[in-house]
Amino acid sequence: MEPRLSCCGFLHGSVFPVLLFLLLLNSWRAASQAQPAPPQTDPVEAAAVNAILGKLGLSAPPSWNISGNPCSGAATDETQLDDNPAFNPAIKCDCSDQNNTLCHVTRFKINTLDAVGPIPEELRNLTHLRKLDLRKNYFTGPLPAFIGELTALESMTVGINALSGPIPKELGNLTNLVSLALGSNNFNGTLPDELGKLTKLRQIYIDSNDFSGPLPSTLSQLKNLSILWASDNNFTGQIPDYLGSLTNLTDLRLQGNSFQGPIPRSLSNLVKLSKLRIGEIVNGSSPLAFIGNMTSLGELVLRNSKISDILASVDFSKFGNLSLLDLSFNNITGQIPQSILNLQSLSYLFLGNNSLLGSLPATKSPLLTNLDFSYNHLSGNFPSWATEKKLQLNLVANDFVMDSSNNSVLPWGLDCLQRNTPCFLGSPQSASFAVDCGGSRTISGSDNSMYQADNANLGAASYYVAGAPTWGVSSVGLFTNAPNGSYIIYSSRQFDNTLDSALFQTARMSPSSLRYYGIGLENGNYTVTLQFAEVDFPDILSWTSRGRRVFDIYIQGERKAQNFDIRKTAGGKSFTVVKKQYVIPVTKNFLEIHLFWAGKGTCCIPSKGYYGPAVSALSATPNFVPTVRSSADSKSNSKTGVIVGVVVGVSVVALIALAGIFLWCQKRRKLLLELEELYTIVGRPNVFSYGELRSGTENFCSGNLLGEGGYGSVYKGKLSDGRVVAVKQLSQSSNQGKKQFAAEIETISRVQHRNLVRLYGCCLESNTPLLVYEYLENGSLDHALFEKGGLHLDWPTRFEICLGIARGIAYLHEESTIRIVHRDIKASNVLLDADLNPKISDFGLAKLYDDKKTHVSTKVAGTFGYLAPEYAMRGHMTEKVDVFAFGVVALEIVAGESNYQNTFEENTTYIFERVWELYENGRPLEFVDPKLTEYNGDEVLRVIRAALHCTQGAPHKRPPMSKVVSMLTGDAADMAEEVTKPSYITEWQVKVVGSGSFSSTQVGSSSTQPSSGVHLASPEPGDATPVLPSPLFTSIIDEGR
Repeated sequence: MEPRLSCCGFLHGSVFPVLLFLLLLNSWRAASQAQPAPPQTDPVEAAAVNAILGKLGLSAPPSWNISGNPCSGAATDETQLDDNPAFNPAIKCDCSDQNNTLCHVTRFKINTLDAVGPIPEELRNLTHLRKLDLRKNYFTGPLPAFIGELTALESMTVGINALSGPIPKELGNLTNLVSLALGSNNFNGTLPDELGKLTKLRQIYIDSNDFSGPLPSTLSQLKNLSILWASDNNFTGQIPDYLGSLTNLTDLRLQGNSFQGPIPRSLSNLVKLSKLRIGEIVNGSSPLAFIGNMTSLGELVLRNSKISDILASVDFSKFGNLSLLDLSFNNITGQIPQSILNLQSLSYLFLGNNSLLGSLPATKSPLLTNLDFSYNHLSGNFPSWATEKKLQLNLVANDFVMDSSNNSVLPWGLDCLQRNTPCFLGSPQSASFAVDCGGSRTISGSDNSMYQADNANLGAASYYVAGAPTWGVSSVGLFTNAPNGSYIIYSSRQFDNTLDSALFQTARMSPSSLRYYGIGLENGNYTVTLQFAEVDFPDILSWTSRGRRVFDIYIQGERKAQNFDIRKTAGGKSFTVVKKQYVIPVTKNFLEIHLFWAGKGTCCIPSKGYYGPAVSALSATPNFVPTVRSSADSKSNSKTGVIVGVVVGVSVVALIALAGIFLWCQKRRKLLLELEELYTIVGRPNVFSYGELRSGTENFCSGNLLGEGGYGSVYKGKLSDGRVVAVKQLSQSSNQGKKQFAAEIETISRVQHRNLVRLYGCCLESNTPLLVYEYLENGSLDHALFEKGGLHLDWPTRFEICLGIARGIAYLHEESTIRIVHRDIKASNVLLDADLNPKISDFGLAKLYDDKKTHVSTKVAGTFGYLAPEYAMRGHMTEKVDVFAFGVVALEIVAGESNYQNTFEENTTYIFERVWELYENGRPLEFVDPKLTEYNGDEVLRVIRAALHCTQGAPHKRPPMSKVVSMLTGDAADMAEEVTKPSYITEWQVKVVGSGSFSSTQVGSSSTQPSSGVHLASPEPGDATPVLPSPLFTSIIDEGR
């Protein structure tokens, strides 16, 4: 019995742990089954997000679009959305709906991505949206009325875009709005009264548009408003009295409009204001009393506001926070109170262009280092603080008397710039002057003028008088929100419409008032030439191109141009020179050229503090025979004397040498004029010198060779400005003349898209031109896919590459104003940037070598393995040639295998055969590159189906590329179409002798003219010739008929 007891005891001890383990296991399973599934995005909103990004050529990053669920990852965690450029485009979601199982998109950001096109209609489906940020893009068209359906919105910004038209009244439905930003667009018309319904609004930005009429009275209901920016518009009428009732205002800007004076006294109620900017009041006059209670002000700008008062009417000692005070260009009289200069926070004081009298105050606070008192009637002695280091003190055009006791106190030449006592009054010293504004060296211009350097370090309140003296310059003003803004603009570009590009490498800019002076000029009529060029608003569809520089031009006190816009005058082009010439009388041996900012134009494109007048070069030449010798005349006479001496003193050999030099100069001048004409044609792209490109590529060193193709060799290079570029050295001259070639380069440069390699410029100085492209650090797609040691491309990356290529081709075919058939789409012509975004190269180049203008080509440009049959056999060329080639590339991306096999063995299997066999047998996913361990089966099927549609034998059966894009993005309607197997697959027996890239002689005859508006690329030079056509091509041609 004891053994049985022992056995039972043993069994009991063993079974208990097992039962306990099973109990725990069941509990764990029950717990795991009870764990809720992750919340999913509302399907309507998910589709809307995907559609919006798809239409704009953007894609959701994997950080928040995990497994196709937009509301996942960073969209729902603590990742910061604002001021986070790495999280862009981006959404944020609220997943609390339906017991935390359903997510709604509450924030949407597409910021600074140069998205182009109208605001997508799918946005209306994001009905839970609370914040919408579309800043700094190139959205066009109107602000859609359906925005009014997004009633949950609390913040909306579409600032710095190209939107136009009136503001829809439906905006008044957004009663939860706290912030509304519409600035720097092309909106026009009057503001709708419905804006008054937005009673929660705290911030409204409507600056830099084309709004007109009065501010609507309904804005008086916006009692919570703290910020109102309405500068740079065409508002008229009086500044509304009701603004004084918006007592929560802290920042009010009304410059650059056409408001009538006087400024309403009710503004005195705005005691919370920290920033106030009013300007360009049309008529009437206003006292200063209304600012008396605004003691919280940090910035006060009442420039050009028809203020008529004395400064003593305001107790400025109460303004302890004031750092900027600008009361310039008014009618303020009396003396300068000591209390203003004693303000401990004041750094910038602008009181120029008034009627102030008396002497300068005896003391000033240490922080006040920028003082402008120019164009007043100040006199007397200079106080001791006038000698402080790092002080900018502008006293131009006052009544100071300069003598030996004070002439050395301030920068030299001030005595030549005082009222009624200019230097050389009655005793002229010259009859011309020319200035390279901002330049550091003297430049000889094509007009025979010597443009003197002007690189003095001017700032907020500065002046400078040059050498002899023959000229001077005065600049005043502080760039808004950019205290360290540059007063000289630099550019290394070449410029159109000039023989003197060197003059435009610099320009002097001022945020308020820029004056140049001719000193000691002989009296008489002069031709004053002002030369301008815009350099920082690129000619592309980008938010950076949305900047506007607008200013007025005065000469001798008379306004010659109002609201002058350099770029607009140049036909909407940057890097194009504009000349303005005026005949001006000089009567007191003194000339004044004044460029004045009247509150117009954008302030912050491409960066803060980029606005105001800017000039590149100026000159004044006499319209009479001078009686005095200018420095240029002296130089000319000196040269003449030397020449005469040489003629007298040298032999006939020297005369022959001079004649040779003359002929050489004439030939060189003719060459320069020819090049300048070509540069004018090219226009948009930068024009590089051969020397710079040769230096940048180390004399086209083989170590910098990136690759070779039918068009020539490509070298890596580094420009003088530090940019790394790819320089394509064309292998032979174009069939066209240089003018036609330059015109084609200009055409190509205007075709820009995120999936096209960007053309920076060209060099036209030799018989084999050079093209300068952006450098793509990850090389070509074929290297990444097919070669050993290439990049590892996972499936999401491959899918985005495929989609990007499709979008790039669709742009060439259907969206660009210049329609282009590429004709050599292949993996080696797709380059990858640092983020593995695909960019198509060599588009449009074949056009440079075109012989005929028909749609039937005498040469076939392309690569074996990618050629559409009708093009290979008959030279018949339409955009469907590119569609076929894209289908091949798409299959290569999926398979990780090239369609071009460098072998002609009978048993060779091509990817067309393999993909169709697998597709018909219901096993298409076996076509996927075996190196891909993870992939999205649905996306793979989409790519394969799209590729099979694209590679149909008959061109009319191939879809347009826009439809291909829809197929890839999952458009159900497009994917529903059944694809049939082409007959050439069953007849495929390839026997080809020759190289992969080839051309044939005449293979067809012209029958029709090319479609209107289609820019057809042409044969690639230097190709080999095939032997007889294979059965593959024959069967496809038969099917394609």
